[in-house]
Amino acid sequence: MSYGDGGDLPTVMVTNDDGIDAPGIRALVRVLVSSNRFRVLVCAPDSEKSAVSHSITWQNAISAKPVEISGAIAFAVSGTPADCTSLGISKALFPSIPDLVISGINMGSNCGYSIIYSGTVAGAREAFLNGVPSISLSYKWAEGRSNVDDFTLAAEASLPIIVAMLAEIKKKTYHQNCFLNVDIPTDVVNHKGYRLTSQSKSTEKPGWLQVTSDAQGGKMLSTMTMDADSLSNSETEFLNAKHEHLQFIREVRESHMDHDDDTDYCSLKKGYITITPLGVLSPAAMDSQAYYKRWLSDVADSFSSTL
Repeated sequence: MSYGDGGDLPTVMVTNDDGIDAPGIRALVRVLVSSNRFRVLVCAPDSEKSAVSHSITWQNAISAKPVEISGAIAFAVSGTPADCTSLGISKALFPSIPDLVISGINMGSNCGYSIIYSGTVAGAREAFLNGVPSISLSYKWAEGRSNVDDFTLAAEASLPIIVAMLAEIKKKTYHQNCFLNVDIPTDVVNHKGYRLTSQSKSTEKPGWLQVTSDAQGGKMLSTMTMDADSLSNSETEFLNAKHEHLQFIREVRESHMDHDDDTDYCSLKKGYITITPLGVLSPAAMDSQAYYKRWLSDVADSFSSTL
């Protein structure tokens, strides 16, 4: 890493899932560069890769194209966020391993079960899996209230966290058993401070809408919520027709929000910048372990009795 190599400035590598041209990552890089505190590398997807989770490219080659970003060394990569992080810390693309990987700033929060789907969080998680300190940053974008300048404010609000992490890394006192997931509230100018939180159980359950082809105007047909009697003849014919390809889009059907004060979702909603330590393992609750211990014993006994 840069500190170990005697570099005057720590090296941070930035990735994201919204793509290298997204306003969130561009604002973050500008703030990092203008602070004159870091050597900045960028290794980010060449197009939007939102909600790809921790998927990776395995059998096919990926490309890395140099991109001009003032003050940084940057590459646009034809892979997922996890691919970008893996490549960026491998020393195959850059000559040294960064001191810190920052993934973001995402357009939209990543709280609760959304963390599972998030490519932004996966970009940080991939670094953690490889022993490199990391942090994921997300801004709670609100349509009609937010604008692109808020990403700069979010980056500036994140700077104390980044500086503090690098100070611990330099002293070799950084806690390496987790990585950090940070969410920044919509009204970032009036945020209430930093709050340590735990991951909530908040989730949004999706449904699917069947849509016509683009040539037919992209009309949405909700086959899950409409009664058959309410369909017009043309819509009924469409649903009954044998199509070579059927098209569907996601929609949020219901939300289940965790209102525990100590969780990321609730604290973010109250206006705090939430800092949630995350790991990789996903052990089941202890009562599940006890249940399946008894269950497996019964399975074994049942199998033995049939021999």
